[in-house]
Amino acid sequence: MLVLLVLTAVTLITLDQRGAGGGLIGSARDSARDAIAPVQSAVDDAFRPIGNWWGGVSNGAALKSANARLRKQLADARSEARSAQPALRENEELKRLTQLSFTGGIPAVATQIISASPGNFEASVELDKGTDDGIAVGQPVVAGDGLVGRITSASKRRSTVLLLTDPASNVGVRLETGDAGVATGHAGSDLLTLDFVKPEVNVKKGQVVTTAGLQNAAFPAGLPVARVVSVEKTPGDLTQRITLRPLVSVGQLQFLDVLRWPQVLAVPPAAAAPQAG
Repeated sequence: MLVLLVLTAVTLITLDQRGAGGGLIGSARDSARDAIAPVQSAVDDAFRPIGNWWGGVSNGAALKSANARLRKQLADARSEARSAQPALRENEELKRLTQLSFTGGIPAVATQIISASPGNFEASVELDKGTDDGIAVGQPVVAGDGLVGRITSASKRRSTVLLLTDPASNVGVRLETGDAGVATGHAGSDLLTLDFVKPEVNVKKGQVVTTAGLQNAAFPAGLPVARVVSVEKTPGDLTQRITLRPLVSVGQLQFLDVLRWPQVLAVPPAAAAPQAG
């Protein structure tokens, strides 16, 4: 039947091309076209995937090339973003160091960390400046979030900072309640212990402790030091067991400020001894 319909359509089309398109022949032609239309649609649907496949094969090389180019552009953009991250962090650190509000206007020397202590015997870092820049032993060292430690040695061009987490570090601090204590570091730990706080003092987890600034203290008052992470009270104990976490993580920093405190004052000359008469 399909062959017959095709032959009839070809015959009618031939007659139509010869000018006999009206009357009976025209009606027969239209009927033949309507009859063969479903068959034509089915054939088109059957062969369309083959045509699409062939088009994909012929355009595949161009698509692969465009895909590779886009992947390279994406990789380059990601690489540039990663390269910019250290510079952004350095810029943020330096910006925070220039906006320290808790130092009370104490003059500072901007420094850069060049190395950390090689072992676990001492928690310290080395700075790229020393006595030639006004750095002296005992001066406090701070970052954008608070106290880092103090200078324990200094040469003309280098200095060493003993960090708060070192066991030899002891900092007199004050709680938000006004009560004082001593924050001490521990070997191999990034936490501090707050000692000498009486049991009746209300110490809450999350509160920040600052330097006490008592007379002859090693640090000026008001420098943020650490945050309370745990509080334990045992009946009968004379003090609480309080654990602190320093506000500054030196492992993530590159720049520090050394506070030129206390200011060196001129010592008045001793009174002359009376001459023997």
